[in-house]
Amino acid sequence: MKQIYTILGNRSFLILLLIINIAGTVYGYDWYMWQLVDTPAIFLPFVPDSPTASLFFVIVLIAFLLGRNWPIFEALAIVTLVKYGIWAVVMNLLVFQVTGEVEITALMLIISHGAMAVQGVLYAPFYRIKAWHLIIAAIWTLHNDVIDYVFFMLPRYSVLNEYIPQIGYFTFWLSIFSLGLTYLLCIRKGRFQLKMPSIHQ
Repeated sequence: MKQIYTILGNRSFLILLLIINIAGTVYGYDWYMWQLVDTPAIFLPFVPDSPTASLFFVIVLIAFLLGRNWPIFEALAIVTLVKYGIWAVVMNLLVFQVTGEVEITALMLIISHGAMAVQGVLYAPFYRIKAWHLIIAAIWTLHNDVIDYVFFMLPRYSVLNEYIPQIGYFTFWLSIFSLGLTYLLCIRKGRFQLKMPSIHQ
């Protein structure tokens, strides 16, 4: 574990991870573009879930490279990375179950979103989140669920339309799980903590 966290805190590795996440964020917003063009302006911030999650993490990585902690973005990042990382993996597996077909794009989405969730958790010891940061992340996350499943702004998977009520129920509890995990990893007394190495390392 010590070797893993030495790598995770290495400046060169952080820069590489930043580049990967910037590329993934840009790709993600582009993937949503066809849905965004006919989305009412008031809902636009809440539609591209996964790229916004990776954008939060991009900001966290920039802070690390500057030798800083920006805990509000750390809270938003870990909660949304875990939530939407797992969500996308499950949705693409559900598409496979419904259609019986595996597309290269779906495999790519499963791998990349799984990695989103993993990276959010791996960097948890470096976060400096307080309870009020988690409360803000909870408001954002649960409000997003309302936007998605009350106003139907969720990512569009046409083959899953008949399962929207079940998906909405699953998503709500996935939000609760992500918030609970963040509390355990980032706020709970006695949690595992590490200091990000100097910016010059």
